[in-house]
Amino acid sequence: MAATLPAQARIVIIGGGIIGCSTAYHLGSLGASDAILLEQHQLTSGSTWHAAGAVGQLRSNANITRLLGHSVELYRRLEKDTGQATGWHQSGSLRLACTQERRAEFERAVTTAHSFGLEMHMLSPAEALKLFPVMEHRDLVCAAFLPSDGVANPSDITQALAKGARRNGVKIFERIRVTAIEMKDGRPAAVVTDRGRIQCEIVVNCAGIWSREVGRMAGVNVPVQPSYHQYLVTERIEGLTKDTPTLRDPDHLTYFKEEVGGLAMGGYEPNPIAYEHDPIPAGHEFRLMTENTDHFAPLLEAAAMRVPALNRVGIKSWFNGIESFTEDGMFILGEAPEARGFFVGCGFNAFGIASAGGAGKALAEWILGGEQPFDLWAADIRRFGAYHRSDAQVRTRSLEGQGHHYAMAWPGEEMQAARPLRRSVVYDRLKAAGAVFGAKFGWERPNWFATGGQEPREIYTFGRPNWHGPVGAEHRAARENVALFDESSFAKLLLVGADAERCLRRLCAGDLSKPVGRTTYTQMLNAKGGIEADVTVTRLAEDRFYIVTGTGFATHDFAHVRHNLLPGAHANLIDVTSAFGTLGLMGPNARKVLGEVAEGDLSNEGFPFGTGRELMVAGAPVIAVRITFVGELGWELHVPSEYMLTVFDALREAGKPFQMANAGYRAIDSLRLEKGYRVWAGDIGPDYTPLEAGLGFAVAMKSNEDFIGRAALERQREGKLTKRLATFAVRDPDVVLHGRETIFRDGIRVGWTTSAGHGHTVGAGIALGYVRNEDGVDKDYLLGGAYELEVRARRVPATIHLEPLHDPTNARIKG
Repeated sequence: MAATLPAQARIVIIGGGIIGCSTAYHLGSLGASDAILLEQHQLTSGSTWHAAGAVGQLRSNANITRLLGHSVELYRRLEKDTGQATGWHQSGSLRLACTQERRAEFERAVTTAHSFGLEMHMLSPAEALKLFPVMEHRDLVCAAFLPSDGVANPSDITQALAKGARRNGVKIFERIRVTAIEMKDGRPAAVVTDRGRIQCEIVVNCAGIWSREVGRMAGVNVPVQPSYHQYLVTERIEGLTKDTPTLRDPDHLTYFKEEVGGLAMGGYEPNPIAYEHDPIPAGHEFRLMTENTDHFAPLLEAAAMRVPALNRVGIKSWFNGIESFTEDGMFILGEAPEARGFFVGCGFNAFGIASAGGAGKALAEWILGGEQPFDLWAADIRRFGAYHRSDAQVRTRSLEGQGHHYAMAWPGEEMQAARPLRRSVVYDRLKAAGAVFGAKFGWERPNWFATGGQEPREIYTFGRPNWHGPVGAEHRAARENVALFDESSFAKLLLVGADAERCLRRLCAGDLSKPVGRTTYTQMLNAKGGIEADVTVTRLAEDRFYIVTGTGFATHDFAHVRHNLLPGAHANLIDVTSAFGTLGLMGPNARKVLGEVAEGDLSNEGFPFGTGRELMVAGAPVIAVRITFVGELGWELHVPSEYMLTVFDALREAGKPFQMANAGYRAIDSLRLEKGYRVWAGDIGPDYTPLEAGLGFAVAMKSNEDFIGRAALERQREGKLTKRLATFAVRDPDVVLHGRETIFRDGIRVGWTTSAGHGHTVGAGIALGYVRNEDGVDKDYLLGGAYELEVRARRVPATIHLEPLHDPTNARIKG
């Protein structure tokens, strides 16, 4: 341990658990020796020391799976690299299915593993018994085995990471308590401790269960909830060896891991208990809480059914520790939207050991590179909103997430905690009309409408869901007649000022020099040409631009724009989401319905596609934008909130002669798939350029604009594309696509689907996905192969399409 606390360091890491030490290790490996780590007690003394140590890799997101794979790669070599024992052993992991529904989930997981390049196998109960011979197997339907998973000793790995960090010049200080963080011009300026002040440029919050508290010191919201998590370790059980795989029994909410000839056995209760001390009392280090046997008893009973030997052996030790959890079960990484230079790595939901190697690597590369090394949206701190500043909201939502750990991973499932929170002005009218709501970014959004006496609730399945028919009717209304969508949750930003255009011309790959009244569909790129945001921009005045983006991207896109404004520019960015409701009026009869209540020329000549202006609708001043995400004639109507009910009611009345339908977001998804419209964070993102995503038409390469990412696109145009987004259609009516299906070309795995659903007009399952080939993916290559999709572990024929399946010439949109 270094003795003298320095007065200055470029990077200060707060927290000496496995995440902080991994970040320090990777910073040192990348040459960033001007970094220090501060631990308030001793390394591992928070949650790391009492972690169980199972290391699994497969997640529903490709890049999180990739990140966990980095952990495994690191742990395999770390002992040799540092000379410090780590306890790493590749024993594999086994998952058990007791129902046909869980079997379907595992079949989908096996396909996901194949998509992401992991080996995973479906096993019979007898085959599973051979791998884990002490279990009861007669109630099993099947099992799944992932051989490259393993186990590790959390404390030993942390000490190895710390040793490697010190070797590369990073200084580690124990028994240093951070008391304040000084901020200047929106950035960290110093960390104040009980042993002195450290001037710095970058702070990395890896404080585990203390992360929310540390974040507050810098005005940064870190929405983690400390919560109890229990497991026990048994005496020796005959039949277990070091090679026995970890075992997860999700139908009984339990897990097992070989531990010195015995078993570590734990689980995830559906009713977890929050640790509600704020701030966390002093002296919590290396502390366990009193065992809660009553709360744990149902899990222990289920475990004894699965492993009968538990009825005969004693308990060596019982762990009731505090872990930090998030509402969606995913950890938090990245630069805080509130403060440049303040990074976060926390909230690991009891899989911090599995994540730490890759998370520390990604965080170190993010800190030094100025942008995420690959798309980490699933873990990005910018996925949270203002309502996450509420401790009550974070607690309620995170407890639901923790309790959901082993729940069935139903496609399209909606969480229920702390709802409703954010409601559109027309929420009550939609509810009365049969709306079945989903939630996104705190908003209640109509997913679909129950009609004809159907119960307004979603019944989840891996087959055709109960909303398939109603969504089909809404879809057809938009295609053949007219439908009204409440899109009020769309995030809406206003950039105002004399330099607003100049800033946007640097930020956006599209042409933002268009005159007042024009709407531009454009991407904002990173330096590698990857897509950081996918937006529409309407020029309302010479110095006023109205930016619309997806609901869940409000914090992300606001931070991206604000952080990339030109220094000293006269440009102010304002989030106006709550100031405007949004109604989408879409379909061949949209012009007729709008014409009944609007003042002005709505003809194609008077109001062409790709334009936006103020329009008086039912007496209300509305920003009307002729744009579509469903592929039909229509307008987005951005209505000042106080006029929203008036406009909604007027449109409903005007739509009656046309039998206008209410429609929801599940219909939008079906409609947009038929048009091949991309969704950010699914089909496009920081890892994909517009050229790879088939969005080259939206890039102003013929201009002389030096927008962010232009140089990368120019280099890519001079070379060859190695991946390309395409549409795939499956005509078999018994096949249901959900996304993450593996793409095969001539029998060779070439990618996976990024989103999927059913096209009710074309009568087929539709998926978007990237075809990959290091030798190039030109049109001849793409169209020259025979394609299959692996769906739930079996392959089905698919056809590839490079044009939209519906209206490829866009005649319906522009008519």
